[in-house]
Amino acid sequence: MPAPRLRLGVNIDHIATVRNARGGALPDPVRGALAAIAAGADGITAHLREDRRHIRDEDIARLKASIDKPLNFEMAATEEMLGIALKTKPHAACLVPEKRSERTTEGGLDVIGGHDNLRGFTTALKSASVRVSLFIEPSLNALEAAVSIGAPVVELHTGAWCEAAMTGEFDKAEREFARIVAAATKAGELGLECHAGHGLDYETARRIAALPQVVELNIGHFLMGEALFVGLPEAIRTMRASMAAGRSEA
Repeated sequence: MPAPRLRLGVNIDHIATVRNARGGALPDPVRGALAAIAAGADGITAHLREDRRHIRDEDIARLKASIDKPLNFEMAATEEMLGIALKTKPHAACLVPEKRSERTTEGGLDVIGGHDNLRGFTTALKSASVRVSLFIEPSLNALEAAVSIGAPVVELHTGAWCEAAMTGEFDKAEREFARIVAAATKAGELGLECHAGHGLDYETARRIAALPQVVELNIGHFLMGEALFVGLPEAIRTMRASMAAGRSEA
C-alpha cells in the first residue's frame, strides 16, 4: 500500500520577524503566505506568541481571510490564545510550549504534567470544529498521553535530531532519528495522524519523508533563510523535490 501524500506546511513567522525589526508593514507575511501557496505549499503555519515578537493578531485575521489553503494556528495553551482561536476558527490549532526567554520553541509539550489542562483546551477547540494537534517529543509516553488528552494529531519535535545532524554529532543524530522512527510507528498504531517539524532542511526533510506514517512536515526558518538567496518559490520547489525523493523510498 503506497504511503499517503506528504503535505508541506510553510511557517511564515520570520517574514513578520523581518518586518518588525524595522517597523511598518513590509515585508508582508500574507504576501509571503500567498507566494508559498503558489509555489506548492499545502498550508500555512503561524505562531501567535504572547509577546507578539513576530506574528500579530491582525496577521492571523488577514491570513484567515486571504488564503485558500488550511491555516495552522500555533498557540500556547492560554485563555487568551484560546479566545483568539475560537474567534478566528482556523483549520487547525497546534498547541505548543512557550517561554518568553526562548529564541524558538525548545521542546515538546509536557503532555503528562499538563494532561488535564491540555484536555480542556483540546475539547474546546474540537467543539469549534478546529483540528487539534499537540507538539510533542518523539516519546512513546507522550504519544499515549496525547491519545488520553483526545488530540487526533501529533507533531513530532525534530529539533534535537536536526541540531545533532547539523553540528556533526552523528551518533547522537542516529539515536534521535531512531526515536522519531519509533514514535512515528507508534503513532500509526495508536491511530494518531503524525506530523513532524522543527529545524528541518532539505536533507533532513528528505530523510524523514521516507517514514510512511508521517503525513505532514511544517518548515519555516530554513525556508525563509534559503529565500534570501534563491527566492521563496525556488526554496519551496526544492523542498518539495527533496520530500518527493524521500517519499519514493517509503
